[in-house]
Amino acid sequence: MSDSDLIKLYSARILGLAAEIPHLGRLPAAQGTARRRSPLCGSTVTVDVVVKEGRIADFAQDVKACALGQASAAVLGNVAIGRTLPELTAARDSLRAMLKEGGPVPPAPFDAYEVLLPARDYKNRHASILLALEAACEAMEAAQAAA
Repeated sequence: MSDSDLIKLYSARILGLAAEIPHLGRLPAAQGTARRRSPLCGSTVTVDVVVKEGRIADFAQDVKACALGQASAAVLGNVAIGRTLPELTAARDSLRAMLKEGGPVPPAPFDAYEVLLPARDYKNRHASILLALEAACEAMEAAQAAA
């Protein structure tokens, strides 16, 4: 990867998101928890949720990832509260298609993932970008299974 490729990939917007991840930490009384790890780079994201009436009522995430994984977690953190499992699943699938198949940007409220469009060309970063949404979906599934 050349220096100009790195500059393009790690734009100021991506780095700004990575520096301001909402809902960092863990929930002491989570109803659902999931941890996802990218075997390629070692990035990890752990998501805790509290669910009420099928929607995320409280959300926390522990993010140990590259700037792209952090930016992805920031996008999710900005919109996670109030979301349902079907909404999260659709966003995850849409983000995966955007990265791997040249699909469109996920629809609102997940449209801020548009900032990660330059990462399409870097297949080795896709897993890290998907971690937060994958963990959120699994945490919601765990919460619903425990209910």
